[in-house]
Amino acid sequence: MTETTAPSPAKPIRKPGSQIIVDTLVEQGVEVMFGYLGGVVLPLFDKLYDAPIRFIIPRHEQGGCHMADAYARATGKVGVVVATSGPGATNLTTGLATAMMDSIPLVAITGQVRTDLIGNDAFQEADTTGITRPITKHNSIVKDPNRLAQTIREAFYIASTGRPGPVLVDIPVDMQVAEIEVKPAEPVNLPGYKVRSRVHNRQISLAAEAINASQKPILYVGGGIIIANAAAELSELAHKANIPVTMTLLGLGSIDQGSELSLDMLGMHGSAYANFAVQECDLLIAVGARFDDRVTGKLKTFASKAKIIHIDIDPASIAKNLPADIPVVGDAKETLVELLREVQHRDRPEWFAQIAEWKKKYPFRYDKRAHAIKPQFVIEEILRQTNGDATIVTGVGQHQMWTAQFYRFKRPRQFITSGGLGTMGFGLPAAIGAQVALPGQTVIDIDGDSSFNMTMNELCTAVQYELPVKVCIINNGYMGMVRQWQQLFYGKRYSCSSLKNPDFATVARAFGAVGMTVTEKKGVADAVAAMLAETHPCVVDFHVDREENVWPMVPAGKSLHEMNGLDIFESMA
Repeated sequence: MTETTAPSPAKPIRKPGSQIIVDTLVEQGVEVMFGYLGGVVLPLFDKLYDAPIRFIIPRHEQGGCHMADAYARATGKVGVVVATSGPGATNLTTGLATAMMDSIPLVAITGQVRTDLIGNDAFQEADTTGITRPITKHNSIVKDPNRLAQTIREAFYIASTGRPGPVLVDIPVDMQVAEIEVKPAEPVNLPGYKVRSRVHNRQISLAAEAINASQKPILYVGGGIIIANAAAELSELAHKANIPVTMTLLGLGSIDQGSELSLDMLGMHGSAYANFAVQECDLLIAVGARFDDRVTGKLKTFASKAKIIHIDIDPASIAKNLPADIPVVGDAKETLVELLREVQHRDRPEWFAQIAEWKKKYPFRYDKRAHAIKPQFVIEEILRQTNGDATIVTGVGQHQMWTAQFYRFKRPRQFITSGGLGTMGFGLPAAIGAQVALPGQTVIDIDGDSSFNMTMNELCTAVQYELPVKVCIINNGYMGMVRQWQQLFYGKRYSCSSLKNPDFATVARAFGAVGMTVTEKKGVADAVAAMLAETHPCVVDFHVDREENVWPMVPAGKSLHEMNGLDIFESMA
């Protein structure tokens, strides 16, 4: 009789935590990461050396976070940023808060000191989870190496579902070097986190009935339309039900601004015709918007004649600022699909005649006869030469508002800007992140001089990775929006708002980029053409009218129809 020996069970595969992290990132479909290395993330970076992931190193962690943010805005994918412990992690905070306010899916991985040193004021130790808790959708610290892979999977799931947002995973260095048995992926199961997947049919019917009965409806749409990839459904609804559409700053591109149904942006610096229409409408259909104070002006008088339908995936956002007559909790795309089945076409000739009258009387205007370079003229020239097809990124300030007013956006994810937090310095690093996401496409950062000053060191990043970002500096020598407020409300006492700038073109050349300076109106068109033809990172410094203001403007505490600057518009007619 022959004895047979049973095969010995296969030995479990074991890998260091750093490799588990990289493997899980690849499993989640990560193709690009941004970040800065440091002592406690060296094990991770050692494994990234051989990973099939492109890694972009910024010149500052804040810049890396903005790059990951813009990569997410441009693609709809989850952006990923890595930083070391202590100052590396704290340098992410502005970027995380920016992403949080604008609902951007982001996963931040930070290193941390060894678990036995936590709480002992070790070198480069900071309470990263405590610091970032208010500015992330979720955060956690991994203290069991066997939880590494699943924690990262959960981070991607939380960041990208429901109302998206940044999620931070803090990983002590001893978790990265620990040997871990490789286990099959488990389904993500978070009992305390539920995403509403179905829209309540009764609420859809109530909304449709209100739309069909309305005489003067307005669709007011925000960044939630773009996040939900619902622009096609929005356009179909607007055309089927014959409803004009106004957009928030982050909603621009939700509908082609060349459409006869577009009312462009509303709010503090929005179009007069959008603001008047909102104040006179009998039904306001808010989709993926949160009634931000820069949109509503004085809340008590905002759309006071209208019944309000509020559609949002986040139940906490509904009725947060303004009561909703018909609340609808659900994904914007799914909700609009359901609404399309029940809404009917109506002509509404009187309503459209009134809107046409407002559009004719109050278009966005500026003095085109001026000898000085007007900021709006530069933006219109960029629009003309790009045929409205470029991806536009901005910093924050006057230049951001002029861009929103004078560049006409055709599609979602074409306009990338910091909305809720209003982060100066966002422009250049965000343009780099967008260019990484959109190779071969034209990406232009329309920036202010003060905003550009904050993060212009990232030109090094663009040069190192041969990213042909184009930067147009609207240089008025001021913190422009602050100066405008000082002019209007503080008796022209320009306290600390005028800054001495370097020669930006020379600085750009020192970084290895192309630099140009334009001081005369006749040179604008040629400079834009040369910039667009450039295959290297390029900075064009436009010296514009120093005290040009953004009009119209709803002063703080005033109602949406109480706009300053309309008399200036009329004088230019």
